[in-house]
Amino acid sequence: MATNQWNAEFYNDKHNFVTNYGDNVVELLNPQANETILDLGCGSGGLTAKIAEIAAKCYGIDFSAEMIAKAQQDYPTINFLQHNAEQPFPFTEKFDAVFSNAALHWMMNAEAVIKNVAASLKPNGRFVFEMGGHGNVAQVLNAIQSAANDFKLGELALINYYPKISEYSTLLEQNGFKVTFAILFERPTLLDGEQGLQNWARMFRNNVIASIPEKQQQEFLKLVDSYGRDKLYHDGKWYADYVRLRMIAVKL
Repeated sequence: MATNQWNAEFYNDKHNFVTNYGDNVVELLNPQANETILDLGCGSGGLTAKIAEIAAKCYGIDFSAEMIAKAQQDYPTINFLQHNAEQPFPFTEKFDAVFSNAALHWMMNAEAVIKNVAASLKPNGRFVFEMGGHGNVAQVLNAIQSAANDFKLGELALINYYPKISEYSTLLEQNGFKVTFAILFERPTLLDGEQGLQNWARMFRNNVIASIPEKQQQEFLKLVDSYGRDKLYHDGKWYADYVRLRMIAVKL
């Protein structure tokens, strides 16, 4: 599991596009009133709550204690658990569906996660998800790496897995799934305000920011802005170059 310190309030305030774009994935899931569903990488629980409005039972798990605390605070009637999805899931009952939005790319041991999903599903249960796909935020990461080079931080560690359709389909098929839907698509994503790119770096690469002395962090973030502006700043707004992988797989 990739290491990143999560600030749930900052996430909800400045990066609510994660939940907003997830509405389409909930539609793809098409939860039913008689189903038991697991939200894998539930974050602060916004999409879990939408699923729970329809499904008979809904659970949410997330690696981040901060995110789970926020979810439990905001949605006290839903069962949320802190858990590393690369480890076997802490449930005895089987699920009709496992849902995941914008979380699987933080789970570097993808095969372990897929095995755990398969073990948790009923026969013919479905795994419906969206994650960062091949090429996701390439220009954003280039800007951060360029600033890191100026700060002599070296090559930054890979903390996300952004696969091609073929890569993830193969992993699913090798672990008891049939892929029934797959699409990889570009989705330029509007960031919040003039500090949008800096806020993205603070939220999703705070491991890098935290490695820099506090008095130099703002200088680093200004460099990120400078390196990213040509590719990512258009008509007075910041856009992250998101690429999304959206799939449905059915357990055989």
